[in-house]
This record gives sequence, C-alpha cells and structure tokens, in this order.
Amino acid sequence: MQVRVGSVGRGAAVAVALVAVLGGCAGSADGDGKKAASASASAKGARTAAPSGGTVGAAGSDCPLPVRFDIARHWRARSIDAEAELSKPSKGSDGDLTGALADSFLRQGPVTAACEIDAKPAGHIGFLRVWTGKGGNADAGTVLRQFVAAEDNTGKATYRTVRTGGGLSGVEVEYVYTSKLLEESKKETALAVSTPDGPVVLHLGGMDTEEHEAMRPAYELAERTLASA
Repeated sequence: MQVRVGSVGRGAAVAVALVAVLGGCAGSADGDGKKAASASASAKGARTAAPSGGTVGAAGSDCPLPVRFDIARHWRARSIDAEAELSKPSKGSDGDLTGALADSFLRQGPVTAACEIDAKPAGHIGFLRVWTGKGGNADAGTVLRQFVAAEDNTGKATYRTVRTGGGLSGVEVEYVYTSKLLEESKKETALAVSTPDGPVVLHLGGMDTEEHEAMRPAYELAERTLASA
C-alpha cells in the first residue's frame, strides 16, 4: 500500500498513514463503475490547460531535481530530503513501527520521494509527487513497472511510450489503485524518464478519481514542459 507523503518526522509518519486511508475514500469500483467512468469522461471533456505558476527542478528552485518542469498556478512545491527523514524515526519512542511507516511513504520500488507539489492552495485534494532513483542501467519502463508493483492492490495498468515537450523519452501508465480496507478504487497516473543522474517518476494521485481528473491539467503541464535540468 502506498502511504501518502505529508509533513515528515516521527509524529507525522502516523498522520501520513491516516492520509493514505483517507486518500482511498471515493472513486468506488463496485457496482457504481459506470458512474465513475461517466464522471471521468465528463472531467476530460471539460479539461482546459493549466496556467503555469513557475518552474521547479533547476538549482535554486523549490525542488532541485535531475529534471525541470512547470507547475500549475497556486500549486505549492516543497523539497523532500528522504535520506535525512529516514534517519530520524529510529530515534523516536515508536521505534521500528515509525521507521517502517517512514520508509513506506518515502520509498516506492526503486525510487525515493524528492518533491511534493500540493494542490490544496488551488482548491484540490491531492499531490503531484516526484520520485528519483540512483543511476543505473534500468530503463524508464522497468522503473515504472517496479514503481506500480510496489503500490500494492493495483490493476488495469495501461502503459505507453511518450515524449515530453522538453524532448525526453519516457513511459507513462494509467492504473487503478484499490483500497482493500475501504473496498474503493481510484485512478492514478505516473510518468517515468531516464536521466544521467538516474530515473525520475512523476506521480499524480488524488483523493478519488474525480479529483484526479480535475488535477490532470497540472500533470499535463508538467509533462508538456518536462526537460533535463
């Protein structure tokens, strides 16, 4: 199960676990599947381009990364120092439990959290997150499949090769995440590219499928402007 990144640290790890549960609420995949599909199609039909609110990725930006891209207006970016945060929980009174929670929301498959771009200031409930990995021979498609596999309870994954507006070749996936606890599902999207500094994954979640579709213009802006830093 993927645990959503929020404020980090000992106490925050437990709060993040709660966010993960809440994040699974809505986007039902039971007998109401037709309704969800209709809502998704409606959102796509009404989708407009997101205006840019600045660029992240370059040195000196809110999130120094191997890539750079535009973020939507009013969305707020913050950098995540995963290694520093992972070194904190072992000192807390919750011991191994807190450490495991921290590891679960700071690592997913071969990549670690590097940047979180919050949609709440723009009126949405969700994040566009950037995950980075170490250099190696793994191609973008392999990294992306490992990333999705590490988020348990996923299905209906559809992969396709893409080329970003900044000239990077990559692989994109759309899939469905299902909360076994809540018996509800929601759509998620991720994009992986390879860089000389290692793989980069952009992931768009959301509280439910409706929020995911409402935030898609911000994701598409990032994809359209994604380039090497």
